[in-house]
Amino acid sequence: MADQYNTNEEKILKDSHTKEIDLINRDPKQINEDVVKVDFEDVIAEPDGTHSMDGVWKASYTTFTVSKYWCYRVLSAIFGIPVALLWGFCFACISFCHIWAVMPCIKSYLIETHCLSQIYSLCIHTFCDPLFEALGKIFSSVRVALRKEV
Repeated sequence: MADQYNTNEEKILKDSHTKEIDLINRDPKQINEDVVKVDFEDVIAEPDGTHSMDGVWKASYTTFTVSKYWCYRVLSAIFGIPVALLWGFCFACISFCHIWAVMPCIKSYLIETHCLSQIYSLCIHTFCDPLFEALGKIFSSVRVALRKEV
């Protein structure tokens, strides 16, 4: 029974680190929808009345598209894994700091200020509430009438 539990636990741990990735939709949350979605028409456009020759326009389109495609592929092949390693390290450090430093500090601060907030609340309810209730009763009988005199 214990061996079966360990196997299930190992499987759960392994599954959380070896998540299936979608090779078709590589931006499922659309985080790069407006930022780096750059096509030929987004960068180079000829207004009416200023057109190059059709052959030049077609060759420019092909050159732009193919060079962008292959440049990205070569750069990602060379730098993709090292940069992913650096970003993984960076986000691991940020997570570590948040989990082990930031949240304990915030929680400690909230615990320490809880006593002060109780005292402050007690003082407000003791002194200010009666004062404002009395002022409210005094001014509740005031009636304002606006007249326009010509």
